[in-house]
Amino acid sequence: MFIYKQWQDKLKTMPAWFISIYAAVCAFGVYFCMYAFRKPFTAASFHGMSFMHIEYKVWLVTAQVIGYMLSKFYGIKFISGMKGEKRASTIVLLITIGWIALLLFAITPAPYNIIFLLINGFPLGMVWGLTFSFLEGRRATEFMGAVLSISFIFSSGVVKSAGKSVVLDWHVTETWMPFITGALFMLPMIIFTWLLNHTPPPTAKDVQSRSIRKPMSAKERAEFLSMFMPGIVIIVTTYVLLTVLRDFRDNFANELWTELGYANNAAIFTRTEIPVSVIVLACMSLLILVKSNIKAFMINHYIVMFGYALTLGATICFSKHMIDPVVWMTLIGTGLYLSYVPFNALYFERMIASYRVNSNVGFIMYIADSFGYLGSVLVLFIKEFSGMHLSWTAFFIKAIIVVTTIGIVGTFMASIYFRRKYLSRQSSIQTSYA
Repeated sequence: MFIYKQWQDKLKTMPAWFISIYAAVCAFGVYFCMYAFRKPFTAASFHGMSFMHIEYKVWLVTAQVIGYMLSKFYGIKFISGMKGEKRASTIVLLITIGWIALLLFAITPAPYNIIFLLINGFPLGMVWGLTFSFLEGRRATEFMGAVLSISFIFSSGVVKSAGKSVVLDWHVTETWMPFITGALFMLPMIIFTWLLNHTPPPTAKDVQSRSIRKPMSAKERAEFLSMFMPGIVIIVTTYVLLTVLRDFRDNFANELWTELGYANNAAIFTRTEIPVSVIVLACMSLLILVKSNIKAFMINHYIVMFGYALTLGATICFSKHMIDPVVWMTLIGTGLYLSYVPFNALYFERMIASYRVNSNVGFIMYIADSFGYLGSVLVLFIKEFSGMHLSWTAFFIKAIIVVTTIGIVGTFMASIYFRRKYLSRQSSIQTSYA
């Protein structure tokens, strides 16, 4: 208790730039560690295993994504109403539940252990909102949010490489590998969460710049949706399709790399994600330089559209054999995450700050995420049960062409709607003061 109070008092005397870096690193560490309880199993192939004539791994991915999806729907209320003093202990509890589920997955024979991947996904799906709630509503939120966001780009590759190494080098079975990999990150997760919990609250200048963030009542949630419904419908629709692409690349990276000729290369997962992480961090962090909230909000739309265009262009080049698989996977990773990362913090952060409405990022983000992961589940079922006989790579290429085209058009429409909404709101405010 003495150490807790001493460290907390010390942080309060630190300059704003130090607090921003401190909070960003701690949040990165928490979410990086969380991924070790979620993604390592996707590095396994579970070759030769099936259930009801469907590949066993497809069942596992689908089960976890369903759990993740359900947590996003539950999190709309849970995250938006969470009180600050309970966030850190809740993060540790949720990740621990996810880890216990991996133990039950390991000791339960297939196919009965599939249910434990669903149980694993449900608590882990709420960790992002709790972690980001320490960062929102600050002048440096773009920087901190960008650092947090690259955690799921970088960590996804690292924990899959770690999981693959546990199987190849430690000779651990594929069913025990997720639990063992998670065990390596349990202590670091607790330490980073403890440190994050000491982050001082937003200052008066932060509140003046970005607006105050409070838990929301049911009435306030309904009022927010009513105010922005057309724009939310458009942007959430495009985000659903984007989540499907991003999740497909993440969950079936092992299958894609196998088809592309990199079956036994554990380092390949990390090799492509490091440059993606650096590029996305640099691009998103620069938004901190834009002081005007509405300008930064509009720039987010342009970044999202550029990400879609980069993904589409790289895929066309790969289809015409103009670039090799590693360059292609790196470029589409960069493009997808340039489009995806803004929605995981920065887009909605500046949206709330622009319109000065009573809300918090967790509420609107979990609305988008819930439907995004619902789309992921549906696509997995469509691929397996529709009778399509496409390889993982061929299916992915076709999906990219469709989704990026819709994404560019939808994001452009959303930018027009939100700009007009802002101008109308400003006009109403000026009229009321006249």
